[in-house]
Amino acid sequence: MPPDEEQLDAAIERLVDAERFAEAERIVARAAPQLQKVLAAALAEGGWFGESHEAESLRAATVPDPDERVAAVRSLLAEEARMGMMVGVAVGWALREEMTETETQEGEC
Repeated sequence: MPPDEEQLDAAIERLVDAERFAEAERIVARAAPQLQKVLAAALAEGGWFGESHEAESLRAATVPDPDERVAAVRSLLAEEARMGMMVGVAVGWALREEMTETETQEGEC
């Protein structure tokens, strides 16, 4: 059952606790190599780094004015970071769902 907004807000607030977040970081660091593969596949499937990304990278890198070029590259990097974080969160959410489902199935046996 998906969490309601109140549960979600409370869970996010608990992440402010450094110890709680540190445990999540340790788990993710241990699983990082495998998660990186999943993230890369999800980004590729979503078309985030396909032809349009290549075209936008080229456009940003070749803006004639140096100040505008720096701004375009920074904007592109910020967008890449946002997309990576959003897809990364979705991957993490799906992983948690898989783990919860597995725990539930094992508890039923």
